[in-house]
Amino acid sequence: MSNRRPMIAGNWKMNGLRQDGQALAKTLAEKLPVGNTAGFDMLVCPPFPLLGHIEAALSGSAIMLGGQDCHMRDKGAFTGDTSPAMLKDAGCSHVILGHSERRHGHGESSELINAKATAAHTHGLVVVLCVGETEKERDEQRAQAVVEQQLMESIPASATAENTIIAYEPVWAIGTGRNASVEDISDMHAFIRKTIASRMDAAKARLLYGGSVKPSNARETLSLEDVDGVLVGGASLVAEDFWAIATASI
Repeated sequence: MSNRRPMIAGNWKMNGLRQDGQALAKTLAEKLPVGNTAGFDMLVCPPFPLLGHIEAALSGSAIMLGGQDCHMRDKGAFTGDTSPAMLKDAGCSHVILGHSERRHGHGESSELINAKATAAHTHGLVVVLCVGETEKERDEQRAQAVVEQQLMESIPASATAENTIIAYEPVWAIGTGRNASVEDISDMHAFIRKTIASRMDAAKARLLYGGSVKPSNARETLSLEDVDGVLVGGASLVAEDFWAIATASI
């Protein structure tokens, strides 16, 4: 870790109903009250229908709220979509964009993600921009080339080290039983920091790792020089696990 403040982000994905979500948020809120002196930032990104309930449950805490995606427009005839203005109005400070489950499951291009990020920045949202290669791309020795292209095409002109966080999520290490080694993570994060230098102050930019992070591997991952936090999936749904990951950053 460097002197960049760690960010521990939880992506709930399509999980949680109101009662469970509120209980999880309240448990975390009690651990991290306003005036956070824990040494790390914490962000939770619940499904859209829960945003209002989770915002209320986080009242009085230092935990930040984020959305899992947003549209590039403020309003209009876009059934099923959510605008960055709506996220901001719901109490969000951050939004995840470019997650592999959006890129691959919904066919989102880097150009579209760029437009979404620009819109999010316009409304004062911090973008957690995800990049990462598939198993096939890694096996073909194209990992860095793929990630570089995603970065260059997804990062908007509005990006700064303050309003944009980069999250590296190796798709091949998520739910496959295949784990990224410390060397894999370290090498890619160093490459990402070098690559984004033409777009923002790379020395200040926060880079998160998002490949099946658990309490058992968090400390080793968070100890790496170019890892400034983690984007946690399943483990963020269990308060004790998410908190254990967070405290491993300090």
